[in-house]
This record gives sequence, structure tokens and C-alpha cells, in this order.
Amino acid sequence: MSVSMTLLGLLEREPSHGYDLKRHYDTFFSRGKPLPFGQVYSTLGRLARDGKIVVGEIEPGVGPERKRYVITEQGATEVESWLTEPVEAEPNLQTVLFTKVVLALMLGRPAEEYLDRQRAAHLRRMTELTEIRRGGDLVDVLLADHGLFHLEADLHWIDTTVARLDALRKVVRK
Repeated sequence: MSVSMTLLGLLEREPSHGYDLKRHYDTFFSRGKPLPFGQVYSTLGRLARDGKIVVGEIEPGVGPERKRYVITEQGATEVESWLTEPVEAEPNLQTVLFTKVVLALMLGRPAEEYLDRQRAAHLRRMTELTEIRRGGDLVDVLLADHGLFHLEADLHWIDTTVARLDALRKVVRK
């Protein structure tokens, strides 16, 4: 995910302080991986340097002064372009899992055991995501669905690959 584009989008919605941007980011986008404050402010610094945001009003605070950041026309144009540009279609044909299977076969290692462990890891994650779906709000449910659908596709691929391991072994060990 693009942190800079997400922060720009949040700023297009309304001018905000860094603290508010972090809170909104963590609420809607981080899901278990909160955005560090340092990353928020370094990203805001780069966006300001590149002319995509400016510092608006500065308010005194308990600690340092609180800066309210405002998106510029250039920043808003970039958000619009980013939102309308399709995300690269997944999946890429070069995946870590595929690479591991092929290398395992090339090296005479037990690819089926590796795939079994991967299947178990996927099933554990699916259990976690299913729990999130049961108790989550709509944002959590939609994100969990996205993850579950991808994991289901991976499981299908794992099963298909296990069924073809002997043939694949012959191809890659030539």
C-alpha cells in the first residue's frame, strides 16, 4: 500500500494534523500494523518538499506546535490519477511460493512437505480471518474477505501443484 497516497487522500478529505492522519490511517488501513509516527512525519515532509501539501495553520499545543497540513492542487491531481489508475492485476506470475517449489525440486528436496507446511500456514491464517469476519465491522469484514479469497486461490494452486509434482520434477531436473 502507498502510505504517501493514502495520506494525500486523507488530506484531500480535510486538512489534518499528523496525529489525526495517523489515527485515521490506523483505523481504516493498517489492520494490525499501525503506522509509526516517524513514518507519518517523514512522509508529510516529502509530500511538502514535492509541493503536494503545504503547512496551513499552526496551533500551540501541550508539546510542540501542531501543524495542520493542507493538500495542494498538485497533490489533489495526483490523488485523482492514483485513484483512477487500475491496480496491477494480481497475481504476478513470479511468486515466492512457486520459486520455492521449483528450487526444491531442482535441488532434490521434499517440495510436497514444503507445500503441506504452506497449506497448514494458510489454513491457520484463514481461521484467523474467519474470526475477524465474525466479530468485525464492515471494513474488517471486507478486508478479511479479500484475504480469504486470495488464500482459497492459493490453496487450490497448492493442491493442483501437489498433483503435478512428479511431472514438474521431470521438467525442472533436466
